[in-house]
Amino acid sequence: MRQDASILHLDLDAFYASVEQRDKPSLRGKPVIVGGTGGRGVVATCSYEARAFGVRSAMSTREARARCPHAAFLGGRFPAYGEASRVVMGLLREVSPLVEPLSLDEAFVDLAAGGLTDFSLEALTEFAEDLRARVSEATGGLTASVGIGTSKFMAKVASDLQKPDGLVIVEPGREQQLLRPMAVKVIPGVGPATAERLRRAGIHSVADLEQRSEEELVLELGQSHGSGLWRLARALDDRPVVAEREAKSVSVEGTYEDDLTDRRLMEALLTRQASSVAGRLTKHGLSGRTISIKVRLHDFTTLSRSTTLPSPTDSAAAIARVARALLADLDTSGGVRLLGVGVSGLADWVQDDLFGAVAEAEPEEELPEVPSRMRAQWWPGQDVEHAEMGRGWVWGAGRGVVTVRFETAETGPGPVRSYPADDPDLSPVVS
Repeated sequence: MRQDASILHLDLDAFYASVEQRDKPSLRGKPVIVGGTGGRGVVATCSYEARAFGVRSAMSTREARARCPHAAFLGGRFPAYGEASRVVMGLLREVSPLVEPLSLDEAFVDLAAGGLTDFSLEALTEFAEDLRARVSEATGGLTASVGIGTSKFMAKVASDLQKPDGLVIVEPGREQQLLRPMAVKVIPGVGPATAERLRRAGIHSVADLEQRSEEELVLELGQSHGSGLWRLARALDDRPVVAEREAKSVSVEGTYEDDLTDRRLMEALLTRQASSVAGRLTKHGLSGRTISIKVRLHDFTTLSRSTTLPSPTDSAAAIARVARALLADLDTSGGVRLLGVGVSGLADWVQDDLFGAVAEAEPEEELPEVPSRMRAQWWPGQDVEHAEMGRGWVWGAGRGVVTVRFETAETGPGPVRSYPADDPDLSPVVS
């Protein structure tokens, strides 16, 4: 175990929603919910203004609308989120060569590996405040919560304590004092099911957990899980910060307002998803051997099928052909509410002639056209540009009309205008 508080965890506050508020001045200080905007959508994240109404990540969009009907519901702009993330991760890598991204909006940093030698409370506070200020300046005002501790576990716990825009440093020797009053769910791996099992065993807090022997916890939860909780209840965590966390898969999926029953339409949607997956693989110089599909039926049963190729590919045609073949083995007659395509077993090379002429012999025009309501040409939050009015974003769309608010992060709140959905002067901004 480390003797110094030398591991930092940085978590960008309400990340997706904060980027939207940054870029859309009229939404600053107002409830913003990012995720699926349809009735079957799920909240990806929301602003703190929306959280005050009880909206939370992973909540259904339907429930979020009931709790906070006046919020702005946006579909998400991943290029903008990715760019903000790259800026922040770049700043962290200036601090230390050991940066372990967990997602777009959070990462661990090994401060000792970066040459920091003074780990006093005063020095760490000054360092962290300077880092948070640099993040805010570089990202146009995004805030970050930071925790620093002797382990990854303690740094992560600390960063959650004073959100948003907070800083907590757990000095060596204070770990268990901090943990004991906390609910057991603060420990990674304690989800609702494990928490309920522990509750039935009379374990509610970390202090309760600490009183149980390792043997008792192993008997209750199994060897790996039981031993892991026993150690973390005592703040024992020697996991290193790992500089590179390789992507294990690339996938795209969609949930649909109406259950799909037309098999050829499903094939067309899988083909479009395969093209998107292939584009992301190509962009990052990757390819993959294992192609999989995910299908959620009308009754919420989720099915997965996959196959592994002899060589990796990044070909949209090849991925689509395999995805359609996997779909053919499933009974979808009752209706499908979600479809997805993924590629795993990633590599940084491609067998160029994989499938060769076979893929080329299957022209996409033989598939039915995907209805415009599923292509979602216009979606809330989307960046657009008008020939006369300039840059803006989609406020709402439907019934042949698209409504746009013309503003950017630099202009301040702007006017709202409505146009026919096929107006030639209005076009999406491609990032």
